[in-house]
Amino acid sequence: MRIVEYDGQARFPREPSAVTVGSFDGVHRGHRKIISRMVSIARQRGLRSVVVTFEPHPRRVLKGGVSGPLGLLTTLDEKVELLQAELVDMLCVVRFTPEFAVRSSDNFIRSLLVGEIGAECVVVGYDHGFGRNRSGGGDELRRLGNELGFDVVEVDEVRIEHEHFSSTRIRSLLAEGRMEEANSFLGAPYMISGAVVEGEGNGRKIGFPTANILPPDPHKLLPKAGVYAATTVIDGNAYRAMMNVGVRPTVSSLGVTTVEAHILGWSGSLYGRELRFSLLRFLRDEKKFDSLDALRGQIEKDKKGVEL
Repeated sequence: MRIVEYDGQARFPREPSAVTVGSFDGVHRGHRKIISRMVSIARQRGLRSVVVTFEPHPRRVLKGGVSGPLGLLTTLDEKVELLQAELVDMLCVVRFTPEFAVRSSDNFIRSLLVGEIGAECVVVGYDHGFGRNRSGGGDELRRLGNELGFDVVEVDEVRIEHEHFSSTRIRSLLAEGRMEEANSFLGAPYMISGAVVEGEGNGRKIGFPTANILPPDPHKLLPKAGVYAATTVIDGNAYRAMMNVGVRPTVSSLGVTTVEAHILGWSGSLYGRELRFSLLRFLRDEKKFDSLDALRGQIEKDKKGVEL
């Protein structure tokens, strides 16, 4: 998959393309249905398949009607990895700025999708809208498609047990620690990735050394504080892990949320390496223990839960 950035000037050749547009935060199963349909149409018609997405997420730039900080389900690197698995030819990352935000949907479609990418088919979800005030919905697309010569394909809604798919719903599930339900909506385990940084060494003192993970984007959504069963891949080998998300109340009084993982079967230094963890299920809430021995005993129980 070719990855290109767009900051108002195209640095890629115009080519007949099937295109879909969206933030695609999480690249969940609803997103994948749209992207899969777009890729299928591109192959059938001999077109280039193109996903257009935005960085940063538009809700981090726009203020109207949005309360509180937005937690990202996927960093840009994680989104790239998930989209590569969908066999997309090109990912166009639009730098989303206040200046870009005021562009009309008409201008966006004419200049970028058709004029610079070469859209001959635009594939969108049933409730899609883009451009200023999300005015570029299905009716607008069809009007411009008739004028500019591209087809519009709308993909039906995806539901699980009658429940609507949305990134907002997945964020809510993660905040409640309902990891298996969140993963069902995502279609893959929730990812937390980042560089391994130096910690305080408390895990090593009690016989459970941990890799302390620093996500590259401070807006990455962390799930409910607690202990999780996870997996990671190091040097091509898969390992099970116990991941703790929280303030570590037994060993720290700073109240700072951290992410750390004890990787079963691994020994050696990981400092400076980039690791990606797949979270499988929630094991227990974070709590303060009366002693390090009590904490050690609980971690032994957690380990058994991870090994299941």
